[in-house]
Parts: sequence; structure tokens; C-alpha cells
Amino acid sequence: MSDGPVDVTTTDAWKALTELRAGFEPDLRSWFADDPGRASRFTFEAADLHVDLSKNLLTDDLLATLLALAEQVGLEARRDAMFTGEHINVTEDRAVLHTALRLPSDASLDVDGTDVVPAVHETLAKMYAFAERVRSGEWKGVTGERIHTVVNIGIGGSDLGPMMAYEALEPFRHPEIECRFISNIDPTDAAQKLKGLDPATTLFVVSSKTFSTLETLTNARLARAWLLDALGDDVDAADAVKKHFVAVSTALDKVANFGIDPENAFGFWDWVGGRYSVDSAIGTSLAIAVGPEAFAEFLGGFHAIDEHFRTTPLDRNVPALMGLLNVWYVNFFDAQTHAVLPYAQLLHRFPAYLQQLTMESNGKSVRWDGTAVTTDTGEVFWGEPGTNGQHAFYQLIHQGTRVIPADFIAFANPAYPLVDASDGQSTDVHELFLANFFAQTQALAFGKSAEQVRAEGTAENIVNARVFSGNRPTTSIMAPALTPHVLGQLIALYEHITFTQGVVWGIDSFDQWGVELGKQLALQISPAVSGDAETAEQQDTSTQSLIAYYREKRT
Repeated sequence: MSDGPVDVTTTDAWKALTELRAGFEPDLRSWFADDPGRASRFTFEAADLHVDLSKNLLTDDLLATLLALAEQVGLEARRDAMFTGEHINVTEDRAVLHTALRLPSDASLDVDGTDVVPAVHETLAKMYAFAERVRSGEWKGVTGERIHTVVNIGIGGSDLGPMMAYEALEPFRHPEIECRFISNIDPTDAAQKLKGLDPATTLFVVSSKTFSTLETLTNARLARAWLLDALGDDVDAADAVKKHFVAVSTALDKVANFGIDPENAFGFWDWVGGRYSVDSAIGTSLAIAVGPEAFAEFLGGFHAIDEHFRTTPLDRNVPALMGLLNVWYVNFFDAQTHAVLPYAQLLHRFPAYLQQLTMESNGKSVRWDGTAVTTDTGEVFWGEPGTNGQHAFYQLIHQGTRVIPADFIAFANPAYPLVDASDGQSTDVHELFLANFFAQTQALAFGKSAEQVRAEGTAENIVNARVFSGNRPTTSIMAPALTPHVLGQLIALYEHITFTQGVVWGIDSFDQWGVELGKQLALQISPAVSGDAETAEQQDTSTQSLIAYYREKRT
């Protein structure tokens, strides 16, 4: 796929979309009233996911034009190139094969002359065997005690994925093993996560592909010092590190120099981007928490959506349709943000996970051939669980001046079914919860007119304040329950939504050069922060002033 991207603004479909938007007056209330089949026609199934797109600003003509756009930018060809291992990560000259991480063991995928599937499953087998040793108590610390706490040390994709999934799959965790996650270089993070732990029963998983990530290695050294100091002089330091530290890395020499036995290092490959790596060995802490069987189900969920995206015609292809709708909102409605609102407390870290996936992938102003983009790209993803968000920021979504597309996620069966019998009746709390889920998308779609407000006896001077315009686009995603399999499906869904948008915009969604400059400058500025006057003089006056303030106030 060495050819340059299609300039989407030159396509016939883009011109048609521009014309559609010029005369586009969304009226979801009338659309539903006049078309009894709208909900069923715009609702789709993808593995266990039931996805209702009918409350989007979508018509049959618009859908046909979006599908034409996908054809004219070559979405299917680029999708196929990704799945077959072509080097679509152009700036790093790499394949993009997170999808290979969840292929079944009997599959085959040749990448640059090598079938990658055996290596993937060899690593999984090693990871599963290790997880079982920890879960069963066979793996013991230096004092002979079993492990009760696993501390994952990583940042970015080496933290957000495992932590989000650990929280989401709480009902599936081992009852005697807790996981904690250290990511921030702020020493407070390590101090708080290590507080109250017994070093004799604590295992650290240091996750860094190159074993050189500044934040991760700094925190790993802090953890090593904490461990050795807490265990005292009665234990052999080298033996303690080998029994309390493992690594997820391919830099075996650096792993050994740290003191970790290279036999206890789990690798992955340069065709796995950090934000796509939770289903690789980066998920070691998660595999320990939920066990190999649940982790395998997790991978199966990813693969189910991969196959849906790879094989389903675009007119029923859920990730493609959702990605195309996002393009419609970003480029034709000036939508600058996108809300993800899980009506499931266990998914409270899912929006944060999606922030890296989407914003690191599509936050680009250069296309994959090095030319400037011709459209706006990317949007800010954000969100919190319902119903908390209803009492915080839904005001902006309902009555603000900007279009904020929102994805609502819910499950038919709760992790903890509870009944409130305090009023003498039995109220299924999950049903009360889901009533809010259904009500919010209904309110956003259909709103409340001035006539309806007046009919309630509202004083005329505050009628306008109580009007809801409606026509606020939402997607409803439901599944039977939040299981490992379904969680994998949700993650893969958004991976392929992100991919679809990137293809339309002609960008490389798989590099992340934007994160590099600040890290480089931090290393250059560090001596000035420590008092090096010569380095301080080389900085701009604002930075000099801020460093001077810090040094004056640091006690």
C-alpha cells in the first residue's frame, strides 16, 4: 500500500455530502413518526453487540452517500491490506497486526516471510502458564509466600488497557489476588500504590517494549528499591528481584541488567502499537487476575469483531458505519468532541482508554504520504458512566450550542442484580438504571417543544429555557452482559471505527510522533530543574521563570 491517499475532498461522494448538508434539516421526531421501520432498518448485529444507529442524523440517502465515500477512498482495500500484514504504518514502515494477536492457533498469517501465528500462541502459552503458577500459589516470593498483589508498572497502552479491563472484569477476578497499576512519574502514584503492601507477597510486572520508557523504568527502580528496603538484609537482593519482578519486553539484555530473569520476560512485536496491545503480553497482569480461560474468551471477542469488520458488506458493517457517521459529524457538523457514556459502572475507565486509542491514532495534521490533510481530523473522546454524567455534563449535550455525538453502552444483565424493597415494593435497580439509559437517548433525539412546555403551565418568560431542541445524535450499543468476550468485542469495535475514520482522512492512524517532542525536551530541561544554570539560560524566558519559581519554593 505504497500509493498515496485519496484526497477525500475531491471525491464525488464528498461533493454529494456537501450538497446534502447544505439542505439538511434533521427532524428525528418526524422521521420516526413517518417511518415505522426506521429503528429496525438502522439497527445491526455484530457478534454479541446490538447496535441501534436509528437516532443518528441519518437518512437512507445519506447512508448511500457515506457508503459511496467509503468505496471512493478505498476503505475495503486498505482494511484488507491491514489484515494481510502490508506495511500500512508508513512512517515506521511496519505492518499493523493487532488483529493477529487474537487469531486462533490453527490460523496462518505470513508477514514479511514469516507465519506470525505460532509465535503469538507460543507467547500466550508462556503467559498462561505463568499466570496459572501465580494464581495457584506455585509461584512464590523470596520468603516462600504466595503472591497476593500484582503491581503493573507501565504507561500509555501498557497501563490504560490492562487497568480498564481489570476494572471492567471485576466479577471474574481471582478472589485472593489484587492488581494495582503504577503509571505516572509523579512519585505520588508509586507511593500510593505501594502503600500498605506486603513486599513478601507482591509481584511487579514491568511493561515496556524497549525497556527504556522513562516513566516506566523510573517507577520500576522505585519499586525495586522499595522491595529491597522493605525485605531487609535477610534476603538475597538478586534473588528477591528475580522472584518479585517479571517483564513484558523484547529487550532481554536490558531486562537482565535490571535484575529480572530473561526467562520471565514476555515479548511482543513491532507490529503491535501500544494502544492496541492489551490483548498481547501487555495483558499479563490481567491474565493473572482473571485467568487464562477468561483471557482466551477476551481474545475471542476481539476476533469476532475482527471477522465482522473483515467480511461483512459495508452496508451492514457496524465499525465502518459508525466510523463513517463520525466523519459526517466531524466534517459536516463541526463536531469537535464525542461522548462515550457507559451505563455500567465497571466500564468507568473505558472512555479514558478510548481517549488514547482514538486521539493518539487520529490526532494528525499530515496524511500518510507526508502532505497536509485536506479536512479536519480527529475529535476529543470523553465520558463518564451514567447516571453520574446526567448530574454533571448532560446539560451541555442536551441544550448546548455544539453537536456532541454520543455512544450509550448498556447490558441486559447486571454484574450485581439488586432489588430495592425499602418502599414496600420490589424495585429492580438495574431496570431503574436502564430506564435512564433509554430515556436519555429518547430525550436527546426528540427533545421537548415550546408547545409541550407551555402545556405544562410553564410561565412564558421561562419557556425557552425549558425547550429541548432534540436532534442530538446518539448510538445505542447493548449486549447481554459484560463478559470477557463482550469486552473484547467493544474494544475491537472502536479500534475499527478509528481505522475507518483514518482511512477517510488519509492519515496513518498507527504512528504517534506527536508524543515524542515533549519527552525529548523534558530530558534536555531536567538539568536546569536540578540547578544547572547554563542549561537554564538556554531556555525561553517563560520556562526560566517557572523553573526559578520551582527552585525558590521547593523546600
